[in-house]
Amino acid sequence: MTASGQPRIIIFTGASCPWCGRVKDYLKEKRFRFREVNVERDPDGARELQRRNIRGVPVVLINNFPIVGFDKEKIDKLLGIK
Repeated sequence: MTASGQPRIIIFTGASCPWCGRVKDYLKEKRFRFREVNVERDPDGARELQRRNIRGVPVVLINNFPIVGFDKEKIDKLLGIK
């Protein structure tokens, strides 16, 4: 959790990824703040996914726990969304 009480959320995205847009829209709708890392423009972000042995986007890191794809059930569970 951050100092504001919100979980730390980072979304790894790609420019032509429709699911990346959906996960961002969903989190905005639920009023969660997040940092976006476009792996096509950010070599450090791309290396981070390689280090985690993850090959696709979107990847949502919630308090450092990775969720690959737009897995709404897992996102809801980690964020306490009913």
